[in-house]
Amino acid sequence: MSDSVLHNRRDFLKTAALTGVAGASLATFGGSAHAADFPAETLNVVTHAGPGGGTDITTRMMMLRARRVFKQDMVVVNKRGGSGSAALMYTHSRPRDGYTFMTITQSHIFQIVQKKVPVTIDDMVGLARATDDPQIVSVGAGSKIKSLDDLIAASKDKEGGLKWGTTFVGGADHVGIHNFAKAAGGIPYTIVPFKGGGDIVTNLVSGNVDVALLNYAEGESQYNAGELRPVVSLSEEPIDALDGVKTARDAGVDALASTVRGFACLSGVEQNRVDALSDGLVKAMKHSVYQGYLASGGMPKSSVVGSEKWTAHIRRIYDESTTALTELGML
Repeated sequence: MSDSVLHNRRDFLKTAALTGVAGASLATFGGSAHAADFPAETLNVVTHAGPGGGTDITTRMMMLRARRVFKQDMVVVNKRGGSGSAALMYTHSRPRDGYTFMTITQSHIFQIVQKKVPVTIDDMVGLARATDDPQIVSVGAGSKIKSLDDLIAASKDKEGGLKWGTTFVGGADHVGIHNFAKAAGGIPYTIVPFKGGGDIVTNLVSGNVDVALLNYAEGESQYNAGELRPVVSLSEEPIDALDGVKTARDAGVDALASTVRGFACLSGVEQNRVDALSDGLVKAMKHSVYQGYLASGGMPKSSVVGSEKWTAHIRRIYDESTTALTELGML
C-alpha cells in the first residue's frame, strides 16, 4: 500500500470514528469486521453445576485450549437450580449474539421435554459435543449374572424384575434403563433411587441392588478390583478399558445409552458465529490435553463432534426421552 493511500485511510478512519461511522470504514477497507472479528470480547459459558462437578470440570478442560483458539478470555457463569432450568432461563434472557452459550446435559433437555422453561427443542443449537460417556450394564462380583442372556432370564424369573440402582426417578439413568428393558423384549424391572453414582456403586457391590447403569469412571476402581462385573456396554463401539466386554448391540439388544455433555446456544445467533464457535470448540477439544481428559474417564475420542452431529444428537435425546417419559406416565 502506498504512503498516500495509507495516509488517506488513516484520515478516513479518524473521521469515521469521530462521526460514528467506524463500522462503515471497516467495511469499505477489507470487508465486514462484524463476522471476521468474532469473538471480540469475553465468552461466557453458563453451567448448571457447582465447582468440581462433572459438567464444571468438562467446561474448564475445554477452556484450557479454547482460550488460545479464540484468543479471548472465557468465564464460567454458574446458574444452579432446577436441574438446568435456571441455566436455560438465564441464557434465554441474554442477547443472542454468541457471547453467551451453555454447557448442557440430558437434564436440560428433560426440562424442555417437561415444558418447565419457555424454550423449545427447536431453540437449541448444538455447537459441539464434549463427552459421550457410555453407560455400562453392571452387576456385583457375587452375582450369578455373567452375560446379557443371564440378565434377561433373571429379570423374567424374579417377580417385578431385577432391582436397578439409579440416581432419581425420571432422570437420564431411569430413561436409559427403561429403553434398554424395552429393547431387551420388555423385561420387567424395579427402580431403586440413590443420591448419586457413588451410592449406587456401594449398594451394587454389597448386593443391595441387582444391577445398574454406570459410567466407566464411576466404577473404575471396582472394575479393576474385581468387585463389579461389566455385562455389556450401551455404546456404539466396545470400550477399550473393558477388554472383551461386548456392546449390547453385538450381544443382540439394540440399545444405546450414555451421559453426554456439550455446548449449545439458543436460536437467533448469526450462523457465521455459530460456525466460528463450533469450529473453535472442536479444535480445542481435539487437542491432546482434552483428549487425555477423555481417555482418563474411559470416554472415546469420538465424543467430540461439531454442530451438525451434536444438534442431531440433542434432537434424538429429546425424542427418545419424550417417548420414555410418556410411557412411564411422567409427562
